[in-house]
Amino acid sequence: MPSKINPLKLNPLQLKTLTLLQQIARTSGLSTPVAETNEVAINHLPHAHGDHFHVGDAVVMAQDASGLHNQSVWLALDRKGLVRNSPEHGVLLTKAGIDYETGLTDKILHRSNH
Repeated sequence: MPSKINPLKLNPLQLKTLTLLQQIARTSGLSTPVAETNEVAINHLPHAHGDHFHVGDAVVMAQDASGLHNQSVWLALDRKGLVRNSPEHGVLLTKAGIDYETGLTDKILHRSNH
């Protein structure tokens, strides 16, 4: 049986933000794997130029990224165990955050077909 989409009942802004953090975690230069915990340190958040920004092989519309700079979103993701702060590594995307099925990957991460 496939896993249920959004079992933690994240709101749309939280889901979009988590989807972007998952893409950042897959992008070298923006993140660093932490082998001993199976988490990923988020080193840099991308900045929009115009109405979009690039994260690895994907283009994201700036309107889909407003949660990256919203403290309430970060607190909710932390409370639900999807991200956490580490004195040593800064913000970490937890294993649960990495594996969480948001259902938005193909909706907000636009990829070129060439």
